[in-house]
Amino acid sequence: MATNKKVIEVVKNLDLQKYMGRWYEIASFPSFFEPKDSVNTRATYTLNEDGKTVHVLNETWSGGKRVSIEGSAYKADPSSVEAKLKVKFYVPPFLPIIPVVGDYWVLFIDDDYQYVLVGEPRKKFLWILCRQTRLDEDVYNQLLQKATDEGYDVKKLHKTPQAEPPPEGEGPKDTKGVWWIKSIFGK
Repeated sequence: MATNKKVIEVVKNLDLQKYMGRWYEIASFPSFFEPKDSVNTRATYTLNEDGKTVHVLNETWSGGKRVSIEGSAYKADPSSVEAKLKVKFYVPPFLPIIPVVGDYWVLFIDDDYQYVLVGEPRKKFLWILCRQTRLDEDVYNQLLQKATDEGYDVKKLHKTPQAEPPPEGEGPKDTKGVWWIKSIFGK
């Protein structure tokens, strides 16, 4: 029996070394684990000494304070050439005891590793990331088309406000994890 359920295409042979560094969130599907008033959202990836796992630092600013969570990423299937990664975070950030694992699939990346489209198999999350705080509108529209072709509802994408220049350093930190508690209740 034929099924018309399209398999999501992902990047093959992702160069992890080139992928490392800072990425600015250009747009994403809103999620419960990110404050609703998030601005200047970014991710910084650092390859660990083993050359296979990645340290992940996700940061955003909410109410003028920096909130962040750290985790790790690794290939879902080490023998596969597909860019299907797993990311693991421990929550809540202020008392990291519960591991939460999610999918991080690289759907498209340009040859120079300057912008990327990231999704996951259930199509509940989608991110457009860029090395700069701004992305050319034509490129953005091409990424929207790619996401649409893969079955994502791009109408749910929200552009992430990014300051120019982006904030440097860490800034005032939300040490109480209030944003995380609020996010559970959809605030």
